[in-house]
Amino acid sequence: MARRFTILCLAILCAFSLTTGAAYASETDPQSAQTDGSNHRELPSFKKPKHLDAADIYDAPGDIKLLLGTLQGIVNREQPRIYLIESQEEGKMTWLNDINVPYTLHEDYWDVFSAYRSEAKGMIVYDPEVPDTINVATTLAGLKKAVVASPELADKLSKAPYDLKILDDLRGKFDSRLEAYTWQYEHLWKQTTHQMLIGLDPDTAIRIPSGLPESFVTIAEEKQQVRDASNRDTYNLDLSSLLGESSVYLRFDDAFTQDGWGPAVHEVTVKADGKEIATFIAGTPEEETYLYDRQNSKFSEGSGGHRFADNGSYFVYEFTPPAGTEKLTAEVDMWNQYKVSAGNIRPPSAEQQEPYGYLRDYAVANKAMVFWLDSNVPEQKALFEKIMSDVEPGTPYLGWFSNDVEGEFSSVEIASRYGVYVLAADWFSNLTVFSGTKPKFKLAKTPPQPALENKIYVTYTFTEGDNFQYNQHRMRVMWDDPARGKVPINWTSSPLLYEGAPAILNYYLNSATENDLLIAGPSGAGYFYPSPWPDASFQQFLRQTEKYLKKTGMTIPYVLNRVDSENVQLSPFKAKAYEEEYNVPGLFISYEDKYGVEIVGDSLPVSTIRGISTVQDGLQVLNEAKANWDGKSPLFVSLGMLAWSMTPSDALALTEQLGADFKVVRADHYFSLIRESYNLPPIKK
Repeated sequence: MARRFTILCLAILCAFSLTTGAAYASETDPQSAQTDGSNHRELPSFKKPKHLDAADIYDAPGDIKLLLGTLQGIVNREQPRIYLIESQEEGKMTWLNDINVPYTLHEDYWDVFSAYRSEAKGMIVYDPEVPDTINVATTLAGLKKAVVASPELADKLSKAPYDLKILDDLRGKFDSRLEAYTWQYEHLWKQTTHQMLIGLDPDTAIRIPSGLPESFVTIAEEKQQVRDASNRDTYNLDLSSLLGESSVYLRFDDAFTQDGWGPAVHEVTVKADGKEIATFIAGTPEEETYLYDRQNSKFSEGSGGHRFADNGSYFVYEFTPPAGTEKLTAEVDMWNQYKVSAGNIRPPSAEQQEPYGYLRDYAVANKAMVFWLDSNVPEQKALFEKIMSDVEPGTPYLGWFSNDVEGEFSSVEIASRYGVYVLAADWFSNLTVFSGTKPKFKLAKTPPQPALENKIYVTYTFTEGDNFQYNQHRMRVMWDDPARGKVPINWTSSPLLYEGAPAILNYYLNSATENDLLIAGPSGAGYFYPSPWPDASFQQFLRQTEKYLKKTGMTIPYVLNRVDSENVQLSPFKAKAYEEEYNVPGLFISYEDKYGVEIVGDSLPVSTIRGISTVQDGLQVLNEAKANWDGKSPLFVSLGMLAWSMTPSDALALTEQLGADFKVVRADHYFSLIRESYNLPPIKK
């Protein structure tokens, strides 16, 4: 999975808006981006935080997270003072302690709201019947210096001691998503900043505790890593021991969560005392009758239709047998890496939604327009494209897209066609705080390059570097792995951390070993597909953003390039632009089931990344590479390690199983060795 992207203000205004938003600028707005050469900024600057009031809202209801996130945007617009603890993946206090800013941790988040309530001029009430009004309300909150409230919170906050007035009430105003965003575009777009676009899901599934629900027991599990449906069969499952309650729940998980080949279910038949009480094929209306919780599972039309759940995803069916049933069985046509469990106590369901609070602070502080349009729905796609066409090439889109991977591929391609790049930031916390921190690092010296030998040179690259929130969460977890530094690893990252979150960039660069090399995630300064990007603005965009690669040391880009959801090669024009404007020694490209090096234009090495998700995958690829190697000249293999399933410990385990014919190197050495092997001139410094 790959993810996400980026952008005139007169400097004397010290405001954050373009000409269309100038009427709403104030002396307390974040500093805008500039277009005059060296002073150009992709992302706005915020003042340096001096003291933070921190509130733990990790377990708070969604409407509280939304309320405090929008208050944070109002307050931090002037001076970053509120910090919200929303995540615990990397440790609740990890970054708060590392940014080296004095803070006060408040036991009760209402204390923080009360302390800053006077800075809000009122509240915008969203309509729970039309969740997308949460985004419209967020846009209005930025323009009107308001907080966003649910109807229940609005009732509480309108009374003492808060006495907040309702500035806008969106209940009953819109009937659909499209109607809400069309109104927003027609009435608010010209008032908002055009320096950025923000795409956020208005709501999200409630957090489900990890592991199986308490009453559930595993009743069937595939013990082998099967990926080719060779174990497809109709499995008979006895559920009789779970009788006695009103319903029985059947859950399907991925038995090997690291590699993305979870259970695939085509058909289910349930019998009570031999009599059929339920039968359905995945993807049909009949399935919907029994589908209690689809979580992040997906439906595919392949193999006659099947539902699958990869990695940490799952799905649950609910069956209600007749009273007095003594024997309950299920016949399931399924395959691949299944783990089936069952229980008789109703578990929490991800079907239950709550407001989505992440990144609201940044949207409100910058007076940005927030929307959530599905590029695979024609009517929504038309509005999505209209918005994209209204901004200048080189504009960032922060957040993400609906419809998972399919939505990612189509939406990034559309954005690229309009010269808009993506910064995946929909799970980023406290961006208004991190944007106020300052770069304080010194780039490490490059260790000596190994001499070119007749070996198989391997380079490991962790993916997901297009992703701001990955830098904040998952990457920090992997970075703290005690095996880090023991073998060379390329860490894809966002060069725009230099402006968006300098404290995070500082941490990685200041604690890197000689074996850690940060390189630019797809596809440079932001996530975009080069082929769809208009030729007329492509070189200028690369030229404009090259300084971020140079300042951060991420001078080697990893490129994703797709058209119609398929990986494609770079055109000679786009490859030449990378070579000339980014001055790159080489490029990584794609994430495929093959590897190889191509010399484009007789001067630019382009290395296809072979994706792996386990140590076993890597061993298989490298053993096959050695078996097919003639041993007469160096061979170069680039492995892309799936960041969600692999760690530095895996890289070390893989390396320790390689023989003397292999040499693991950093990306800079990898491309230098390729250039030497292919008799290409050294790259100009």
